[in-house]
Amino acid sequence: MSSITERALLSLASGIQIDRMTEHDLLEVVEIEEQSGLSRWGWSAYYLELQSRHSFMYVARLVNPLERDDGATLAGYIVARISGNELHINNVAVYEEYRRSGLGTGLLRRVVKDGAEAGAELAFLEVRSANSAAKRLYERCGFTAVGVRKNYYSGPLDDAVIMRVKLKDDP
Repeated sequence: MSSITERALLSLASGIQIDRMTEHDLLEVVEIEEQSGLSRWGWSAYYLELQSRHSFMYVARLVNPLERDDGATLAGYIVARISGNELHINNVAVYEEYRRSGLGTGLLRRVVKDGAEAGAELAFLEVRSANSAAKRLYERCGFTAVGVRKNYYSGPLDDAVIMRVKLKDDP
């Protein structure tokens, strides 16, 4: 998300705000991960990543979670890590009922903006070749395919499409 105005509009329009992930969010993050069919990280890996000063971890938090019968307080999350001048986006997931609402775009823009401010010049991610919805999301956010990792994913076996976006223009 590139401005306070965009954040405010997202919050007003959908009852959701983007916040930094905390340890208290991890059980629900793992639930979203499992429901989304992502490669499993699990609670411990997210907890360790929270300890890193190189990580960018955000959640899409429901403004009025008490209105939900299932106890959910989150709608989605994103996890990324900066290394040198590169931002690697590890996981992006949104509960199915909140997909196609702009949350994935909002989370992605927020992490890319913060990565660029921290010095990243490029952002990378891998996506299942069969996940056309995710590939369209990333393309809308400026990512382009730059390579393939054969048989990268298991359960089911699938190739990973490597995608990249420039965060800073060349001098």
